[in-house]
Amino acid sequence: MTSTTNSTTNHTAGRAGATGATTRARIEGHPGAGGGVGGDIGDIWEGIVTSALLGTDRRALPADSATAGKEAPVALLDAAARLTMRRRAGLLPARAGARPALAPHDPRPRLPAAARHRLAQLLAGRSASPTNAGGRRGTAPDLTELLPQWLAAANARRYQAPTDLLPALLDAARARSDLRPQALAFAGPRGLWLARLNADWRFALRGASGGAALPDSRDTEAVRALWEEGLFAERVGLLASLRAREPGAALALLVATWSTERAEDRLMFLDSLRTGLSDSDEPFLEQALSDRSRNVRSTAAELLSALPRSALASRMASRATTCVSLDRSDRTGDGERITVEAPHECDADMQRDGVSPNPPAGRGERSWWLGQLVECTPLAAWTRRLGGRTAREIVALPVSDDWQEELHAAWCRAAVRQRNADWSRALLGTPSAPPISGPGTSSLAERSKLLATLPEGERADWVAEFIAAHGLSEAFQLLGVCTVPWSAPLGRSVVDALDIAREAGSYPWSFSGVMGLAERCLHPGEASRLEILTTTPDEQEDASPGAGGYWSEAFQRLVGTLRLRAAMLSELSQPEALPPASHSAQLPEPTEPPPGPGSPEAPGQPEPPDRPKE
Repeated sequence: MTSTTNSTTNHTAGRAGATGATTRARIEGHPGAGGGVGGDIGDIWEGIVTSALLGTDRRALPADSATAGKEAPVALLDAAARLTMRRRAGLLPARAGARPALAPHDPRPRLPAAARHRLAQLLAGRSASPTNAGGRRGTAPDLTELLPQWLAAANARRYQAPTDLLPALLDAARARSDLRPQALAFAGPRGLWLARLNADWRFALRGASGGAALPDSRDTEAVRALWEEGLFAERVGLLASLRAREPGAALALLVATWSTERAEDRLMFLDSLRTGLSDSDEPFLEQALSDRSRNVRSTAAELLSALPRSALASRMASRATTCVSLDRSDRTGDGERITVEAPHECDADMQRDGVSPNPPAGRGERSWWLGQLVECTPLAAWTRRLGGRTAREIVALPVSDDWQEELHAAWCRAAVRQRNADWSRALLGTPSAPPISGPGTSSLAERSKLLATLPEGERADWVAEFIAAHGLSEAFQLLGVCTVPWSAPLGRSVVDALDIAREAGSYPWSFSGVMGLAERCLHPGEASRLEILTTTPDEQEDASPGAGGYWSEAFQRLVGTLRLRAAMLSELSQPEALPPASHSAQLPEPTEPPPGPGSPEAPGQPEPPDRPKE
């Protein structure tokens, strides 16, 4: 009996002790039913806990806690219950908080019913069909990977988010940072309002404008008031919106408060100048080169180097062209070649212009400094420096003393920074050439960045030819920069390569990354053409056991995903019968904040359309 009492009262003591440890108020006791409890409530509680831990056989209850006519273990539980009730009854209620303001009106049209149901399914992560056991993905589409596309399509049509799905939407954005820009834009002003009431969603207040209504750019007083008094997210949204329409006005706004901003805020504000960057931004960026934050200085230097006529670009060109020259003395061998004499020091002026003096581990100082100078130099300077040659002719020149890899890598970074398609084409070379022996760089990451500077159609054609020549083993990163949906030639090239791998009898797991991209990026209209690949082929003698079945599942999942994407777009195009809720129909909001992640609300239960879910 004693051991049972010990375990039971331990649980009771743990619950009530959390309150008793912090509440040491003296409560004058009076006789209670079956026994009195008085004196200092903390001392009495400690006596009961001690008896519970040691057992009533070893430590008797305090006399004022015992109940006449009852066994000691039962009396202990009675005393703990009475004391717990008295302690709770003695707590004063907290002062009521201020009632939240009404949720703002969202003027965007509401989602069609089918699209709203689809969003609930995507946020819940439920599959459209059951998956196989044993860890195999089976044929069910991966709904979590389709959510970004759904959000992009909904935002393009300017739909408002269903209020009852806002908590699940904010939870998804909290868990996946890649979703945040699209999710917060879709959540709109009500999502931002709701994020203020839950600490788990505070990321929304700093990450984006959240779709908050911005003042008209012609209303200078409202613009300045929001800039000086708004939340950080609202200020970021205001600056980005104003920069897209009136770059000069956005710059003037930033200059007015620049000296009072925090370093991390200055960095994000400065990054917004990439939109509409022009020579008129140069004086401000030159001042930012002296900022006390190293990251701000580095970003300012990067932006200035993207302006070919800037003073920084001229200074960098002067330094870099003294390090790289054309050697015409070798007439017996390869003819003219490029010679390199890397800088011997990184002086204070170079550091002010954004050159980092300390190389990363395993990198030589001089090559590190040279690379930074070359990537910040306007590419047109090399045509003048190297005899009027074109980009393709310059890249084809041999480079002395093993400097070619370093020099070409720096030119790649310069072509990406300056968005120079001619230099990108020269450094990429022909898609059929082996990457290791081609011009420019063999790095797939660098090649992907170069491809991103080309027009969309040319980019897709280059990758399609690359896959036709080299297969899919090195194509994953290149496919990632192609516009979605893929063009017809690129889609055919990917599917043909997958079919070749299928016929070879290998397992599809080596191509799971490309297959996942195909599910998200192939044009949905390709589903019917791919139906033939969903059958299980006859197993070859040298094929991996069961490979045909795995390929069949993979292609069934691909076809199912393409059809699901087509259905998603169709649902978003359906007309909605109900108009958007009027602002006057809004209801007052509760004082308690909404539940955090893991709350039991079911996304499929509708609520009044103009009242965000608690």
